[in-house]
Amino acid sequence: ANDLGGPELWAVTDNVNQSKGDQDPATWQPPRTAFRCTYARAWIQVKWYYDLTVDSAEKSALTSMLNTC
Repeated sequence: ANDLGGPELWAVTDNVNQSKGDQDPATWQPPRTAFRCTYARAWIQVKWYYDLTVDSAEKSALTSMLNTC
């Protein structure tokens, strides 16, 4: 449960945490557009590290977010 060797969680404000909930990038993106590239890279790192799948809507959203880099 405390995997300190892998990607870390980030502390965010309560309102951002509530707006995100359990949504993926296909349905939620950070309100600060300047942070979306960083967020997409971190999301992909977690997916890769834990060998998780990405659905087509999520992939499309991540691609769009990475295009802001």
